[in-house]
Amino acid sequence: MIYLFLYTIGLIAIWYIYRVGWIVAVKTIISIIIPSLLIVLFNLKAGRFIFRNPVLGIISSLPTAILIFRGSKPLVTFINAYIDENTQGNIDLEDVIETESVPIDE
Repeated sequence: MIYLFLYTIGLIAIWYIYRVGWIVAVKTIISIIIPSLLIVLFNLKAGRFIFRNPVLGIISSLPTAILIFRGSKPLVTFINAYIDENTQGNIDLEDVIETESVPIDE
């Protein structure tokens, strides 16, 4: 069942890369993966120590997920800005030719 889930996620990722391009897809995947991993890690570690009652742990997971999601926004923004900076720096200005446009009517 896990293989089917991973296969589906892989197909969705390939389709998304085809639709929007490699850089946008990587930035979107990073903005999903980082908060998700932080939420899962926090709930695994803190859930054992803080909550002995599983019902209380399930109820409290939503507010902590929202806090961790909003707390991870600066990290995701920093990584996306780094990706933008590196991809835009690849254009060589020596190969660019400047031209002027002249209307045909003149």
